[in-house]
Formats: sequence, structure tokens, C-alpha cells
Amino acid sequence: MSFTRSCARAAVGAALALSLTAAWAQNAAIVNNKPIPKQKVDEFVAALAAQGRPDSPELRAAVREELIAREIFAQEAERRGLLRNTEVQRQLDTSRQEILIRAVIRDHFKTNPITDADIKAEYDKAIKGQADKEYRARHILVEKEDAAKQIIADLKKGAKFEDLVKQSKDTGSAANGGDLDWNVPSTFVKPFADAMSKLEKGKFTETPVQTQFGWHVIRLDDVREAKAPPLEQVKPQIQQELERRRIQELQKDLRAKAKIQ
Repeated sequence: MSFTRSCARAAVGAALALSLTAAWAQNAAIVNNKPIPKQKVDEFVAALAAQGRPDSPELRAAVREELIAREIFAQEAERRGLLRNTEVQRQLDTSRQEILIRAVIRDHFKTNPITDADIKAEYDKAIKGQADKEYRARHILVEKEDAAKQIIADLKKGAKFEDLVKQSKDTGSAANGGDLDWNVPSTFVKPFADAMSKLEKGKFTETPVQTQFGWHVIRLDDVREAKAPPLEQVKPQIQQELERRRIQELQKDLRAKAKIQ
């Protein structure tokens, strides 16, 4: 009888040992009987690796310690009854909503993916509507029309644009001699764009140009054929824009179906 009991105890002990071994194999740690799955470590390490941190035993050990510390704090919050705190509940609810929103969006893109064909079509549409010329201009911006007229008079007498630009209230471009770099006309407000487009290379406006910013004297330095950037260069931006539109469409559809009182 005692031999039978001993065998039973041994079997139970062995089973328990196997169970604990299996638990440790699946978990990175167990804190107060609550397991931290190894998968959590893997996910944390993968997120850090995506930011450029190399996967290493040292990193995994540090992540394990971080997860243990978090679990200890979370358990302490529960022990203190902080889950019943109104502010904590509000923050948890906000986090829950954000997680669910991201999940809905991920699921939507699984069934409605943005394809390379979608991106190419958007790219073709964008370059088709693009201006055919780019302009490199300089300007001097002043508050009063009379000041702009005086600058034009000085330019006609041989004064250098780069010297007169020190009067400009557009201090950003003034620091570069009034240079506005290469741009298509649509970059600028209409009166400015119209005046700039009519200039010959090296010429300046002989009448001040008024916009909501003040009075401009514009000089056109150069003109070139506009070149669209290669598709691969702008592909991430196009993808992002198409995703934004899809999310807006999804939100619009869901709102149309919702009962809002």
C-alpha cells in the first residue's frame, strides 16, 4: 500500500515538474503566478529592431527586465484598487478605442489593399496635371507701394538686387538674396505667379506687384522644363495619401450607417 502511494506521489511530482517545465518554456518569466509569454519579448524586440536596435541576448535580457517591471507595477495598481479610479478608467477606455480603431483600419486594408496599380494611376494623374515649367525667382517684399517703386527706380539706375533685398520684410528669402528657389507658378499666390510668369530671364517687374503680403519687386533668374520625380521616390507619399483617403471614405461610410441622435 505504501509502495503504491509512493508511486502515485512520484507520478504527481513528475507531472508537476513537466507542467512547470512547459510553462517556463512558453514564458519569459512568471511574476506572482502571472506568466509573461515569450511572445511579448519577441514582439518588443521586433519593435526595437525596426528602429535600428540589433537583436542580441543583452537586448532580450533588458526587454525581459522591462516587462517584469511593468507587470509588477500593473499588479500593484490592481492591488491598490486603481482600476476603479475614474481617471484611470477614462484613460483605459481611450486606449481601448485607439487600439480598436487601428484594428478596424488594418482589417479594412487587408480586404481593400492599396495596390501598385493604384499608386501608379495616382502618380500618372499627378504628373499629367503638373505645370510644364519651373521658375527660379527672387523678390523684395515691402509694406508700401512707394517703397517698391523706389526699389524699381534704383534697379533701373544700376543698383544690385542683392543689395536692395536687405530692405525686404521677407527675412527668410532676404538672407539668400531674395532667392525663392525652383517652383511651379501654383506655389505662389496668383498676382505673384502671373507677374513672374510674364518676365523674361534676368528681368524684373517694372511695376510693383501687390498681394496680401505687401508689395513685391520680382526678378526672374531662370526657367526650366518641369521634371516629375521618379515614381519610386514619391511612392511612400502617394501610398500615405491613398491610405488617408481610404480611411476618410471608410469613416464616411460607417457614419452614414450609424444611428446618431
